[in-house]
Formats: sequence, structure tokens, C-alpha cells
Amino acid sequence: MWYQAMGDETVINTKAGDSIPRVMIGAPKKSSGKTTICIGIVAALAKRGVDVRPFKKGPDFIDSSWLGRAAGRPCRNLDHFMMGREGIVENFQRHALGTDLALIEGNHGFFDGQDLEGSDCGAALAADLGAPVVLVVDCRGATRGVVPVVLGHLGFRDGHVIRGIILNNVASPRQEKRLRQAMERYVPIPVMGAVARLSGAGIEERHLGLHPVMEREELERKIDVIAAMVAEQVDLDAVMALGRTAAPMVSVSREPTKISLDTPGGGIRIGYAVDQAFHFYYPDNLEALAAQGVELVPFSMLGDSQLPAGIQGLYIGGGFPEVFMSRLEGNMALMVDLSREAAAGMPIYAECGGLMVLSENIHWGDRSARMAGVLPVDVAMSARPQGHGYLELEGTGLTEWPGEGVRVHCHEFHYSRIVACHSEMRFAFRVRRGTGIDGQRDGLIYRNVLASYAHFHAAGSPGWAAFLAKFWKKGGVVASR
Repeated sequence: MWYQAMGDETVINTKAGDSIPRVMIGAPKKSSGKTTICIGIVAALAKRGVDVRPFKKGPDFIDSSWLGRAAGRPCRNLDHFMMGREGIVENFQRHALGTDLALIEGNHGFFDGQDLEGSDCGAALAADLGAPVVLVVDCRGATRGVVPVVLGHLGFRDGHVIRGIILNNVASPRQEKRLRQAMERYVPIPVMGAVARLSGAGIEERHLGLHPVMEREELERKIDVIAAMVAEQVDLDAVMALGRTAAPMVSVSREPTKISLDTPGGGIRIGYAVDQAFHFYYPDNLEALAAQGVELVPFSMLGDSQLPAGIQGLYIGGGFPEVFMSRLEGNMALMVDLSREAAAGMPIYAECGGLMVLSENIHWGDRSARMAGVLPVDVAMSARPQGHGYLELEGTGLTEWPGEGVRVHCHEFHYSRIVACHSEMRFAFRVRRGTGIDGQRDGLIYRNVLASYAHFHAAGSPGWAAFLAKFWKKGGVVASR
């Protein structure tokens, strides 16, 4: 149970000039191996007793879950589109203060982003946080040729934040020697490690990212292998020392939230699905709901035969229900209980995978599986993403949040689409960017269910947690009209 295992963290009021040792790990391009390197650094330092706190640039759930497991504490996401620069800095400081090292993993290439001017790229995030950067360079099939790649990064805008290099996927001691000689001859920053290309140490990819951490029975062994490899081949002391060179940040002050029965969700118990099929939850979101007085009760859609006793509502997050659709269909007792409670009016909030399991059927190729049948829709899997990237949604006014005409930033990634809708539906959102359910609308409202393809982040969606608390406490969709 991810949320239980990670636990809550105390919110600390910060003072101007607080020092947060920090370093960012980037790469010239995606699939350079930086996530594996980050997992290894985090796990190796944690095994040494170092208080290392991981962060992930972008909205990704899966990389974050691996990093969180390696650290033994939640990994926090930092995303320009969803949170804005101020939200990023505030969230980072709130969770990084007091650490021995905050490690931020970039996403895509170091200079890649949506904005041509680079305001949302890895270099911009490093500049926002004042974090020195270690660049992971994929050296497959190259020696001296990596030099212009590195020099090009150093010479590009904000490239001066790059302060070290890790050579990755090194095939042999001979190649490593030639790489180090070339770097020492031409590059003015140090090589902090050379990591060999080892089979069995990497992490497989699925769909839109790495293989989900919750699906791997050999998780601990895999992390141990990566940690040992990185500890042997990366100068961890140099990485720590680099993190300590980061200048003190101008800190924000944030008062702890006091929970009482007067908060929107005070005194209610909400079941939330968390298992191999459903585990896409931002820790910040679960904590934001708890701060509203919501007691979150975990349960398994795969293993439990009934919903938790005494709950007033459900939160079913994202994941990969299609991978487990036979097991979900086979857990008929739970599906019947879920359908019965929904028909009786239990308020349910569902995101992406949650929407899918509430459908009547999931179709994938020539296979079909019966789901809970709470929503009168069918869902089909596709070979290509049906929605992938950032979403900008606008409230239709049918729900209190975000309000008529108010726009919110979130993200989506789904290979599924609704292919059969058996009744007229109302929608909470208009799509202004992205795909959502049909390119124009998202947020299905049916009875006391609100289900969408959107993933919101509480730090960038003011009012989201309070709305859900009221949604559950009042027993259904909290409409503004």
C-alpha cells in the first residue's frame, strides 16, 4: 500500500536563506538511462543512511514510483505547465528542506520542452531551483564524438548550470579510457562516473514510460542491482559535494494545515484503490485530501472481495487495468459490490484507469472483459496513444470546481477511448487543449460519478482537494447550478 508505506511528512516553516543541498540529473535526449542512474544514486545513498529526497520533472507517475521506492519516501513531481514556476519552487522547498540531498530527475532531453524559448525545459527548472546539473551521456557507439555533444550543451543558453558528466552505457574498459581521455582533453567539467552497459540492470519500458514499479515482484532485487552498479561506478561523494555547492534559496513560509470536522471533508472515510492495477496517485494529492479532513482507506480491486466497511465514497486513480482485465473480471464479488454501492448513490471520483474499470466492458484486440458497469460506456484499447500530453480544461459550470469558464492545467496519457456510450452524458469540462474523452469534452457526470481522463496535481489545481472533499461529504456531484 503505497500511501501507507510512505506516510505523511511534517510541513516545516522555512526561513530566508535556508540551504538545501540539491542536484539535478539530466541527459541530452530521452532514453539515455538517466532514470536508472537516478534510481541507483538514490538507492545507494539511502543505503548509506543519507537522507535523500527524490523529485521528478514532469507529470510522470512511473519514474516517480521507482525513485520513491529507491528512496523509501515519496518522490515529488515538479511540472511547469501544471504548477507554474512559483508552484514548483514552493513545492520543492516544502519537501526538500532539511534533507542531506535533494535529487531532481529531468525528463526528455535537457533542453527539450513545449516552449521554443525553453521556459519549461530541464535547464529552466535547474535555473528556477538553483540546482547544479550532472549530465548523463549515452555513449553507445561513441568515444571522442561525445565531446561536441557535451560542449554544445555547455554553450547553449543556461548550459552553464551543467557541472558534471556521467558516461553511461560504456561497453568496455577500452572505450571508457578513450572517453575519459577525450573529456579531460576538451571538456572543462569533471567526469563523475562511467557506468557499464549491463544486461538485467535496466528497467523495461511499457506504453508511455518505464515498466510500472507496482507490477514488479523482483523490485527490491532490481533496485539492489542498480544501486550496487552505480555505487561502484559513480563517484557518489562528488555528487554529494556538488549538491552542497548550491546557493541558499529564498524560502517561502507555509503554515501547517489544521484538520478539524469543520474542514470540507472532516469526519468522512473514502476508499481508494491501490494495487498493481491502480497506483497512479500523486503523494501531494493524497496529502491535500487528508488536509481537508478526508480519511483515505486503501483497498485492492484485484484482491479484495468487497469495498472497505464504513466508507462514504470512492477514489479510483489511474493505472493499467487493461493489463489485469481478466483478473478484474474474475473478481466478480468486488465488481458487484462496487456496482451496488454506485447504484445506491455512493459518490465516486475516477481518473483514467478508474474511468475504464467503471465501464461496462474493456476491449483489447480480440479480447473483452466485463467491468463494473457503473458507467454506461464501453472502452477500447488502441495501438497508439489516444491522449498523450498536457490538458487544458475549462469548467462547464455543472460542478462547483473549477467553475464556469475557469481553466485548469492537468495532463493525460491513455491508449484507451470510449467507443460506445449508451445514454446522454453531461460533462464537467470543455477541452481547450488535448484530447480528453472526445477531443471536446472530459469529465463524465453520471449519477453520483465524476470520471475523466485528466490527472490533476493539487499544487497546480487550487480548490481541487476541497471540491472533492465536499463532493464526497455531500454525497454526489457538487453543482454550481
